[in-house]
Amino acid sequence: MRILNAGQMREADRRTIEDIGIPSLVLMENAGRQVVAAMESIYSDLANWDVALVCGKGNNGGDGFVVARTLHQRGIEVSVFLVGRVAEVKGDARVNLEILGRLGLTVVEIGDEAQWELHVSEIVEHDLIVDALFGTGLERALTGMYETVVADINGMGIPVVAIDLPSGMSANTPALHDVVLEAALTVALAAPKLPLVLPPAEQKAGEIVIADIGIPPEVIEALDGPRIELLTRAAMRSLLTPRAPDAHKGDFGHVLIVAGSRGKAGAAVLAALGALKSGVGLCTVATPTSVQSIVAAHAPEYMTLAVEETPEGTIDFAAAEALLEVDADVILAGPGLGRGVGVTTFVRELLERSAVPLVLDADALNAFADEPAALVGREGRDLIITPHPGEMARLVGATVADVQANRLGIARDFAETHRVYVILKGYRTLIATPDGTIFINPTGSVGMATGGTGDVLAGMVAGWLAQLLDAEGACSLATYLHGAAGELADADEGEVSMTAGDLVAHIGDAILELTARRRVAPKNE
Repeated sequence: MRILNAGQMREADRRTIEDIGIPSLVLMENAGRQVVAAMESIYSDLANWDVALVCGKGNNGGDGFVVARTLHQRGIEVSVFLVGRVAEVKGDARVNLEILGRLGLTVVEIGDEAQWELHVSEIVEHDLIVDALFGTGLERALTGMYETVVADINGMGIPVVAIDLPSGMSANTPALHDVVLEAALTVALAAPKLPLVLPPAEQKAGEIVIADIGIPPEVIEALDGPRIELLTRAAMRSLLTPRAPDAHKGDFGHVLIVAGSRGKAGAAVLAALGALKSGVGLCTVATPTSVQSIVAAHAPEYMTLAVEETPEGTIDFAAAEALLEVDADVILAGPGLGRGVGVTTFVRELLERSAVPLVLDADALNAFADEPAALVGREGRDLIITPHPGEMARLVGATVADVQANRLGIARDFAETHRVYVILKGYRTLIATPDGTIFINPTGSVGMATGGTGDVLAGMVAGWLAQLLDAEGACSLATYLHGAAGELADADEGEVSMTAGDLVAHIGDAILELTARRRVAPKNE
């Protein structure tokens, strides 16, 4: 599902009106009615509530006038407050404002802060407030009367339904200004906007409903500008196809995982289990000789291969020659490898000489911290990296705070410049592709903030890449299912007690839920 900025939303409106021929008045009517439908689906007692509409003088206010009329026609008590002058309302919004008058609905004009102060006591008596002040039309911080209005509404303790965006947010950034309306429900028109899906703004948006107002999907897909997508259940489900009855393990790929070091065998095990639980046909774990028996003892389903090691128990660069001869479809390197000259030399040799797709995680990424320019993809061989914010910071020469403040920009720039797929882990994990597309993953749980979950994700990415042979699809599906498995593990174990092993145990359940083959309930239900 495409995420739009303010300019793209305006262009989608324009193309729908001018090129497709759907009148703007129809789009406004659709928007208002869809907002009411969302309100009715969320609030079962809406018919018994008094609703205040706080409207601006632009098109968002026009949407609010349609909401007021629709609620009134359903017998719901409504009060309409226009923050601005009636004379300033133009176009379609003016048409719907005048309709309210002909229906006998009074619109209270609030032209300055003094008039607002006179009516605050009226608004606070309502059960629900609809915010129709700005929508996506705001690109700067609120000031003056509008700042006062939003701050006062926030202090009323009354649930707020925002049309398109809570007032005070900009559709172009998830960053927050000082004063932003706090909504219980936001009805996004036609498509989600960045502040509705990324922190910190999304925490102010409440429940999100995407409303179809009549803009054709083809129009949204054809828009120029940044391409940012929200991973959806439907899109991820389309990547999974039933297996043929006569299929065998050779049909589902072979992943070679180069991982582990003395004291870090668990990372290799978790990555391998992530790949196997994702359905890969064969999995081989290459690990230092002193670690092999530990890794092999954890699970019988994967194969192990002992490789040359340094005195410190990390992989030696001399292991590259033998591992490049392994008949694998995908190579994953990094989980628990440790650091040192031997590891760095090995990883760089692997990147230089491997002919099969590569997934680099953890210490394989740290091998490029002093020379990130060497971490580049090449034509005909996909390269996927899975950094957490600390690893990403080392690769771009920034601080973790810098990365977290500009996750979208940093991930996109690195992916384009280095011709790699970047999975930047964290809350709302991002996937950036070499062509500049960004995917945002909505699944996950705070319980996943524990050691080893990143190793599981790396294994899942490699496992799906070996089956799908499509880097974009593998990154998306693995990330989505990783978060979904985390949600299920959280439901069973709780966010405090959850471990990476619990996540592994729920990967199969996440796949079954995605394919609708089984509904999984927490074991305490």
